[in-house]
Amino acid sequence: MTSSDIAPADATPARSTMLAAETLHRPMWRDDSLALLLRGYRFADHIWRRVPRDARSAPLRLMFRPALLVRGAEGVAAFYDGDQVKRQGAMPSFIQETLFGHGSVHSLDGDEHRHRKATFVSALYEDEQVARMHPHLESEWRREVDAWVGGGTRTAYDAAVGALGRAIMRWAGLPGTAAAKTRWSARQAQIVDGFGAPYSPQYPLAVLNRRWSDRHAERLIRAVRAGTLDAHPGTALSEWAWHRDRQGDLLDARLAGIELQNSFRPMIAVSRFVAFAAKRLQEHPEWRARIADEAAHRESSVAGPLAVAFAQEVRRTAPFVPMLPGWAVRDIELDGRVVREGGRIVLDVLGTDTDTASWDRPDEFMPERFVGVTDYEAIAAFVPHGGADVAKGHRCPGEKLAIAGLAASVRALSDPRLRILESGLDVNLRRMPTKPRSGGRVRAAGTVARCPFHRG
Repeated sequence: MTSSDIAPADATPARSTMLAAETLHRPMWRDDSLALLLRGYRFADHIWRRVPRDARSAPLRLMFRPALLVRGAEGVAAFYDGDQVKRQGAMPSFIQETLFGHGSVHSLDGDEHRHRKATFVSALYEDEQVARMHPHLESEWRREVDAWVGGGTRTAYDAAVGALGRAIMRWAGLPGTAAAKTRWSARQAQIVDGFGAPYSPQYPLAVLNRRWSDRHAERLIRAVRAGTLDAHPGTALSEWAWHRDRQGDLLDARLAGIELQNSFRPMIAVSRFVAFAAKRLQEHPEWRARIADEAAHRESSVAGPLAVAFAQEVRRTAPFVPMLPGWAVRDIELDGRVVREGGRIVLDVLGTDTDTASWDRPDEFMPERFVGVTDYEAIAAFVPHGGADVAKGHRCPGEKLAIAGLAASVRALSDPRLRILESGLDVNLRRMPTKPRSGGRVRAAGTVARCPFHRG
């Protein structure tokens, strides 16, 4: 590969051409992969400095291959064009194997991807499946709020791991006690916490938790098929136990267990958004009061529109998935730059969710921008769980469930009997994935703060 593998198109303005040339003619050993590990969520900003402010694409090198970073609605359209971009093999193996699992739907393309994705859509995305989730969320969050009111000291993040984990596992039809579900949820949360840091002790722990989880999920699948474990029709456990591939064969039990986990782990990962929600509620007490008032006047177990709008703005602004990679299967031109066939195309997820060309005052936290918005999937530059079409593309089919889980968490944290401590809400943007350092400390409203030199 040479510097010509990514090149400015002929119509590029002079300044853009000059900036691109300065980048592309650097020596091959000037790879950007190390900068990604060192800069974390600030990596994309570092790359965007190479091009004009409103550019939709920027050249870089990852793993000594030419790549093109894209953002905004234009970048989303290019990245999710299945005729131009494939996902198979694009995700670094240390992420794919640990977070998603070997052979999972995230690594598939074409008809094979659409066939397996259809089961995810049936099990997770349909409105009746989301409706089944609401009572579980209500009961589990009531349990956590009561614990706080009674003097509990769990953080918002830890409480969410337990509440969301137990709720989604009950929803998925998994057996076991509440304590067992809490323990497995903690393992899944640690996988999410450790997958992006191969240099950290958290990564080998994530690998071990992945192996344990794969074995356990496989045993559940085999038990359902053997008739020793009952799986209610329509649950994720039943759907994956009896899922058949395009040839009509039952999916390998281990792989079926991996996809079962991919059906419920995203909800547990929402716990990181919950920690950010605690930070934002502490910073915006007026919104916390509005959401508490809304909850007091609703009889439904479903979170109200203000809680949902707040949750959506948390999803838009919180650093979670930094970027998504794909392979260019043919030459792709965007904004005067071309990535040649075989090069990487990388979607800047956070940069798209906070893109100045796509959002009004993108750096401000404004939940009101989502009030009254029912079709969030129509917002091209809103991609916290991926973009494009759910059924045919790679958009997460569990996004509706994630929104329901986060909105329920926002409602719980807005309970006037609780207070969110200001300390420990700083965020390390070099660490991926990240969250507020303390996880969001929550206490009963009438309790006295402890000594600032002691954790609690």
